[in-house]
Amino acid sequence: MSTSSQASPPRDPGPDLLVVLREDYARFPENQTYSIYDPQVYFKDPVNEFRGLSRYQQMIAWMGRWFRDIRLDLHEIQQTGAQIRTEWTLSWSLPLPWHPRLQIPGWTELHINEAGLIGSHIDYWRCSRWDVLGQVFWPRDPSRSR
Repeated sequence: MSTSSQASPPRDPGPDLLVVLREDYARFPENQTYSIYDPQVYFKDPVNEFRGLSRYQQMIAWMGRWFRDIRLDLHEIQQTGAQIRTEWTLSWSLPLPWHPRLQIPGWTELHINEAGLIGSHIDYWRCSRWDVLGQVFWPRDPSRSR
């Protein structure tokens, strides 16, 4: 058996990753392109930390089931080598009688692994978890948005 038959074929990079991410942000949380993530992707944000694509898919599905009118507005996206950084604002309405609208400004740092897949996805918020909880009871003044 030749050594070339045991070597893995090079991975087809597929469509431009930044284009795919822009499209995913625009339709979040629906129809996300999970094929761009490593099966053992590491995810972290201020309330979650885990490893695995199935957990990531479950988290996105949970958001889609429990939150209303979800928007993930992409403000900026840039890639430097194996790093991608996005700036965004996530907002949604809670299914409570007064329908509070919550908003989290933040950014994401993605690391692309040797296979060309997203190996880590780390979200940072420009507000505290307490600020987000406070929005449930004390709505933000839209004129003071960042």
